[in-house]
Amino acid sequence: MSSIPADLRYTESHEYLKPTADPSIVCVGVTDFAQGELGDVVFLDLPKVGASYGAHDSFGTIEAVKAVSDIYCPVAGEVIEVNARLEGEPSLVNSSPFDDGWMIKLKVNPADVAGLMDAAAYEKHLAAGGGGHH
Repeated sequence: MSSIPADLRYTESHEYLKPTADPSIVCVGVTDFAQGELGDVVFLDLPKVGASYGAHDSFGTIEAVKAVSDIYCPVAGEVIEVNARLEGEPSLVNSSPFDDGWMIKLKVNPADVAGLMDAAAYEKHLAAGGGGHH
């Protein structure tokens, strides 16, 4: 069973938003379920600081042994930080998707975040067979 932390928000395409101390700043990454489906992550193509995205825009790609997938922005925002460790250690996405394996930090409108699925809704989405690749 995939780990689904209760304090995060989720998308149907298996990204998560993790709150930080500042309500307008969130960490974005892919869920435990997503990394399990992808298999061993070998490379990430992530954006530059200062890039802005709309909700559901692709902000990068994640390359695993089996496939390359787009990673989508859960809500509109501006990239204020990129996880530099992933350049040398892409496997952190597999070993620690919710902690060391975060991808970008976004400056967002906190109201947008509230519209995403909570852990219970995401669990239902997976149970309903929403587990396909995006």
